[in-house]
Amino acid sequence: ESNLVLIPVITKADSQLARIEETKSEIMTLLGCTEEDICIVSGKTGEGVGELLGSIIERIPAPHAEQANKVVSPQALVFDFSYSNHKGVIVFVRLFAGRIKKGDKLFFRSSEEQFSVLEVGVFTPSETPVDSLEEGMIGYIVTGIKQPGIASVGDTITTLSNPAPLLGGYFQPRPVVWASIYPESQDDFDILRMSLGKLRLSDSSLTYEEEASGILGRGYRAGFLGMLHLEIITERLRREFRLELIVTLPSIVYHVFDKKGQETIVYSPHLFPDDGSVVRVIEPWTVTSIITPLEYSGALMPFLYEHEAEVLSIENFSDNRTRIDAAIPLRELMRGFFDDMKSLTSGYASIAYEQAEMRDADVVRMDVLVGDEVIPAFTRVISRRRIQEEAERFVDLLEKLLPRQMVVMKVQAKCMGRIIASRTLKAFRKDVTGYLYGGDISRKMKLLQKQKKGKKKMAEHAKVQIPHDVFLKVMRNTKND
Repeated sequence: ESNLVLIPVITKADSQLARIEETKSEIMTLLGCTEEDICIVSGKTGEGVGELLGSIIERIPAPHAEQANKVVSPQALVFDFSYSNHKGVIVFVRLFAGRIKKGDKLFFRSSEEQFSVLEVGVFTPSETPVDSLEEGMIGYIVTGIKQPGIASVGDTITTLSNPAPLLGGYFQPRPVVWASIYPESQDDFDILRMSLGKLRLSDSSLTYEEEASGILGRGYRAGFLGMLHLEIITERLRREFRLELIVTLPSIVYHVFDKKGQETIVYSPHLFPDDGSVVRVIEPWTVTSIITPLEYSGALMPFLYEHEAEVLSIENFSDNRTRIDAAIPLRELMRGFFDDMKSLTSGYASIAYEQAEMRDADVVRMDVLVGDEVIPAFTRVISRRRIQEEAERFVDLLEKLLPRQMVVMKVQAKCMGRIIASRTLKAFRKDVTGYLYGGDISRKMKLLQKQKKGKKKMAEHAKVQIPHDVFLKVMRNTKND
């Protein structure tokens, strides 16, 4: 669409599973190129790397300055950025017009934030300072900015006095998956806020806002590009900032209409209203394309039906492959879809999806109670037709993961005002009669009754302590990619 030069490359040529000749044929059919145009490369052995670099120099035209003798405002496109504790935000740019040097006063068109250039340079491949960046060059600019949310990929840098127009080519990243993040200790809330701010400096696709829960305390509702993005951020918070976190199960955005006709946008499952007050729910759907060898297409059909997919079209290719286009709720892509699909197709299927329209959803909220106490982090929004199946699976998972307590604890799934699945965690029990050797049985019974009364009294004041690794394991058992 952008009329760019394409260089076809087949990678991992050293792999025993590589299908080089078949892949060549597919690429030539797709692009209409010749076999000589295709580069064969192995990053492991280095095969073909020199030829690929030579092809880049030979085939891709060099940038040219159309207005070399004319003074114009700088116009630089931000394609990436990083953060340094000493230098602040460092933006990586391509300069489409003008000239940028140290000391220039520039600003971001989207965020409208001004800054003074502290340093400019190019990549060789390390960052190497230069006197100035000229039109057509790719390099970096040290901004000195240390506030999150200012730099973003796709923004344009120019001068405030004579601003150049915004450059196109990038879309603003939109969160797709939402999850709430709480510190295990509320004393770490300020550290969590600072940590998210630092991550936001180098990842403009991360969004978050503060929220509060009666049980979990203060935390943040964060938006992510997908499940992998969610796991990367939570792992960085744990490793880089040494935070012990409680992460709720990921969810998507639902538009809920109540009996009064009022619309509520729900990001977190524990904020989803009770079933009796909901008249209509709409949710985002996706248009998904799956390409797989023909022999696996039969196994995919019941799998797609299980995930509420609507098959739109099926196209068979000449090389024993088939393409299945289907409309699938975004909610279902988060229910182990990718892992299960890879298992069904022995890893040979590939998938691509894009968001489509909003549709009506038949979903309800499922609460999880541990010791008669609702745990908001385990609350889920599930399809009405799979209530029993999901409830049984979830309480079985928690029964295996939760550590035993000093008192008997019940793990229950509650939906539509009733308990639909329940498991019991046995309590630790000390053998209070172990030291007795003979004598009347009433001595043993007296000790057992005393222990029973103590357990009953303890249960009245018992509070379940759920380790943070349990929340992580539950999230990983429900993740999709």
